[in-house]
Amino acid sequence: MKLAPSVQAFVLHFGEMGSRWGINRTVGQIYALLYLSKDPLHAEEITDTLGVSRSNVSMGLKELQSWRLVRSQHLPGDRRDYFSTPEDVLEIALTLLEERRKRELDPTLTLLRQTLMEQPSDQVEEHAHERMQQMCDLMEQVSRWSHDLQELNPKELQRLLLLGSAVPKLLKMKDTLTSVGGKKKKSGTGSD
Repeated sequence: MKLAPSVQAFVLHFGEMGSRWGINRTVGQIYALLYLSKDPLHAEEITDTLGVSRSNVSMGLKELQSWRLVRSQHLPGDRRDYFSTPEDVLEIALTLLEERRKRELDPTLTLLRQTLMEQPSDQVEEHAHERMQQMCDLMEQVSRWSHDLQELNPKELQRLLLLGSAVPKLLKMKDTLTSVGGKKKKSGTGSD
């Protein structure tokens, strides 16, 4: 399969970005190719298109399946496995968020919680515990937020994303209204 220049540029870029995301270049390229492909592809098509070894493609597909980012299916009359990505980009993003939380955030939270159960023995360790507690609190908030996002249906999530830059503006407006309301209460007007 010959790739159009724009598709090839995207696939190559995803490969380069892969190393920054913690995956190897080939895995990034495989994912980009499958994401852009109209039809599911089998491993030989991926190998030929990307010009990489069959073993690299097999390992890359297994890694992407372990992340639940690639699906395998069979086509009638064909014994080969065909691979595709979910159609919904929000589903992909939520899956990636959940997998990263499970692989990165949860183990760190477990370690922090276990460590914080021990009593500090001196001021140096007490300072370290305070810092770890701050990190633990933040990571727990992020974990809860991540879980809450997973519970949203696609329409609710789309609405949340559309809020975008309006959220900080709403928070500032709320702070302004709260501070104005607080001043009224202090002045003794009693009218709220």
